[in-house]
Amino acid sequence: MKDIKHISSLQNPLVKQTILLKEKSRERKKTGLFVLEGKKELEIATRAGYSMDTILVCKDFIDEEAFHRFSIIPNNSFVSVSSVVYKKLAHRDTTEGVIAIAQAKNHDLSAINIENKNPLILVAEAPEKPGNIGALLRTADAANLDAVFIANPKTDLYNPNIIRSSVGCVFSGNIILSDTSSIIAFLKERDINIFCAALTASKRYTTVAYTKPTAIIVGTEHSGLSEEWLSSSSQNIIIPMEGKIDSMNVSVSAAILIFEAKRQRHIS
Repeated sequence: MKDIKHISSLQNPLVKQTILLKEKSRERKKTGLFVLEGKKELEIATRAGYSMDTILVCKDFIDEEAFHRFSIIPNNSFVSVSSVVYKKLAHRDTTEGVIAIAQAKNHDLSAINIENKNPLILVAEAPEKPGNIGALLRTADAANLDAVFIANPKTDLYNPNIIRSSVGCVFSGNIILSDTSSIIAFLKERDINIFCAALTASKRYTTVAYTKPTAIIVGTEHSGLSEEWLSSSSQNIIIPMEGKIDSMNVSVSAAILIFEAKRQRHIS
C-alpha cells in the first residue's frame, strides 16, 4: 500500500481547495478538476476512465475492504482525513467515507463517439436545475442511449448536485456540451431525425416512428424549445395532457418519449 498522509486541520491547503472545487464552478473550470463523493460514484467514474487526482477517506465512516480497494487505485494521492475534516467536505447528510478530486473529461462536440449506425439520442436545451439534469442522465443510462447532448448549458456538468442526482450516471454516459446551432448541424449532417417535444404543430408521440436514427429534443418546462430547434424539427411531438396543466417535469417527459422509442425499436 502507498504511504498515507493524514489531515486533521480545516486550514490545510488541500481541504481549502476541495471546498473551493465543491462550491465554485469557476474553480472547477479553471483547474479542470471536480469533487465526487461516495463509493458507488467513485467506482463508476474509475470504470469509465476518469483519472483521480486525490482520494480522501475517513476511517470513521468507511469499512476496511473499501479502504483497501480505493487505496490501490493507481496514479493519485491517497489521503486519510479526520471526521471533522470529512464532515466539512462531505456534500451528503449520509456519508460513505470517501471523497475524490477527479480530472474532468472533454465534453466538446469534437469528442463525440457514436458507434451505433442507428442511434437514439437525447438533446436537452438549456436545462438549469441540477436535479432535472441528473434525472435526465439517469433516464439516458436506463435506456442505454447512444448520447446525451446538452445544448446551451446553464449549469456546470460537474456540479455536486448533478453528480448526486445522477447517481454517477454523469460519468458513464456519452455526454456532449455544445450550442444549439452546432448540435443541429451535427444531427443534420448525419441524417438523424429531429423530434422536438412541443405544444404546436405536433403529432401525438405514439403515432410517430422512431426506428431510424433519432434525436429527441426537450426544452425547459418554463419556456420550452427555442425557435431554432422548432424550425429544424423533422416533426414536433406531444404527450397529451388530461389534467389542468399543459406540461410536466422535463425528465418525466423525456423518459416517456425515450421509452416509446425503445419500445418501437424492440418490436420492429
